[in-house]
Formats: sequence, structure tokens, C-alpha cells
Amino acid sequence: MSTIKFSSTETEQLVAKIQGYFAKELDQDLGQFDAEFLLDFFSKEVGAHFYNRGLFDAQVIIAAKLEDVSEMVQEGISEIEKPVS
Repeated sequence: MSTIKFSSTETEQLVAKIQGYFAKELDQDLGQFDAEFLLDFFSKEVGAHFYNRGLFDAQVIIAAKLEDVSEMVQEGISEIEKPVS
């Protein structure tokens, strides 16, 4: 399984969030290196689960939109159908 790669800006933001969480919730200081290591660990070990959930959620939304479009197409075709005698 490949590791999710973040830009340097994203990494900085995520590391700051991890450090903030450790400070606030666990009352522990976490250094830059340790926070980056933890981010890499979670990215590698659980990142794919979050990624796949995002894909699943997107698929549900797209399927619903496609169903709406299909209904609109069917209605539009019904409106322009010629009567048959």
C-alpha cells in the first residue's frame, strides 16, 4: 500500500494539528520530527481507509446525480414523443 503524499504546506498544517492535539488533549509536547513520523505512520497504515471512504461517498453522490439526470432525460423524451395512432 502506498503512502499518501502531502505537499510541504499540507505537512506543516497537519503536523501543527497533531502537535496541538497532543498538547491540548494529552498534555504532552510533541516535537516536529515525532509529529511528522506519526503523520507518516497514519498516512501509510490508515490513510487508504479514509481515501477509500471518500471514494465511496463520492460514488454515492455521483450515482444519485446520474439518477436525477436519467429521470430528467426520460421526462424530456416523454414530452417530445409523437402520439401514435
